[in-house]
Amino acid sequence: MGVRSLGYVRLESTDLDAWKLFAGDFIGAMQVDGGDPDTLSFRIDHHPARLVVRRGEANRMTAMGLEVLDRRELARLAAAVEAAGIAVTTGTAEECAERRVTGFVHLADPGGNPVELYYGPVLDHVPISTPLVSGFVTGDMGMGHVIVSAEDAEGTLNFYIDVLGFVERNTMGRTWFLGCNPRHHTFGIARRRGPGALMHLMVEMASLDDVGLALDRAERLGVPMMNSLGKHTNDHMVSFYVYSPERYAIECGWNGLRVLEEQPTYEITKGAFWGHKFTPPPNP
Repeated sequence: MGVRSLGYVRLESTDLDAWKLFAGDFIGAMQVDGGDPDTLSFRIDHHPARLVVRRGEANRMTAMGLEVLDRRELARLAAAVEAAGIAVTTGTAEECAERRVTGFVHLADPGGNPVELYYGPVLDHVPISTPLVSGFVTGDMGMGHVIVSAEDAEGTLNFYIDVLGFVERNTMGRTWFLGCNPRHHTFGIARRRGPGALMHLMVEMASLDDVGLALDRAERLGVPMMNSLGKHTNDHMVSFYVYSPERYAIECGWNGLRVLEEQPTYEITKGAFWGHKFTPPPNP
């Protein structure tokens, strides 16, 4: 059965104030109390915090949370990961409480990216309030999608397909896009030298107006633009990209393609039908 969705992303950052503005005032996520003054937690739907940013000495992703069905599926996948030669560590009761999940395991994928497989999010039933955004598209498709780097891209690709149950949706040059639910892609791998790292995070908004208003907020708040409004060739998402405080590529999109039946994989030769004009990152 494998992974069902991207559940959450956990980051470490040297600048929490920048993330409070970026995730709250720009993206429009709802900040919630995570019980730690050195941590920012943000919800976008019924699920516990989808984005958690902890104060630290480095700027990095500390966990990519991938949701599985239940405890039996978690145990099966953990055993499969160990059989593939990758160490697995069970999350403690305190770590589960911090994440508001019933159970999870830690591991590092073949590219060195930190992964948490979890089940049983603990719901508090407090209605979500996102006044800047009419809603985010999550549900059976999870938080959105991420793209990470890996030096051993083929080994990492095989791990996500053969062990975690993803399917290959399409390729573009040195990047693979993988799905695990109706969202066209939940995960992507880009070949790059060095330790694996987060490169890109996408959240899908409920309407085109939400995307347009986010564009206005980016200009008003001085959030640096990475790619202008455009439409992707693979998932048909209408979106734009900005640079996060750590220069991750953050995509705000609308109307992404849902893949309801598995289809043959394919390669794309350009990323957009129109738009997505690139702007280099600003100087530090």
